[in-house]
Amino acid sequence: MTYSVKEIYFTVQGEGAQTGRPAIFLRFAGCNLWSGREEDRATAVCQFCDTDFVGTDGPGGGKFESPDRLCDSVSQVWRDEMGQANGRSGPEPRPLVVATGGEPLLQLDEQLITALHDSGFEVAVETNGTVDIPRGIDWLCVSPKMGADLVVRSGDELKLVFPQDGVDPASFEELNFRYFSLQPMDGPLVEANTSAAVSYCRQNPRWRVSLQTHKILGIP
Repeated sequence: MTYSVKEIYFTVQGEGAQTGRPAIFLRFAGCNLWSGREEDRATAVCQFCDTDFVGTDGPGGGKFESPDRLCDSVSQVWRDEMGQANGRSGPEPRPLVVATGGEPLLQLDEQLITALHDSGFEVAVETNGTVDIPRGIDWLCVSPKMGADLVVRSGDELKLVFPQDGVDPASFEELNFRYFSLQPMDGPLVEANTSAAVSYCRQNPRWRVSLQTHKILGIP
């Protein structure tokens, strides 16, 4: 299998239950809910996506002909970053790679997960939940979208962009997730959406507010 990757970069997780954790982001190209082209947004299943996942022209992006080659590129980004950190003591933390997109499960497979595990990585996935998951994922975050069939109904975190027309957060509470996160929808109404998310979580304490802290901090 050839993997199409938009970008590979080091940052800290900006949202959800693992906010603040250093990670390599492995962003796959392509999605099954939107083409990524603005001219198609109005007819897409997901019309509010704020991510560029089109093509393979981002930092570290490209076409990778095998799991090992892609894993080598991910590992090199981690090694380059850790080589800049001097004077540390104590045991090394297990490195985290976050497979995202677009929709990463259109490409992420057991062979690549195994290669990443063999290189010492913990593998996290951020998915829209419409594609069956491969075995071996260490952290699974599902972000349901209105109008899309939810196939993945258990995992570590359910992260719901809020508000979405016709979507009631309470309808997800019977699913088998450890964490339920409510993330204000970005855009011109982000302040009102944030206020609404905070209000909902105050009244429904099973939910936690998830802010896009990477945008607040101005980092990738």
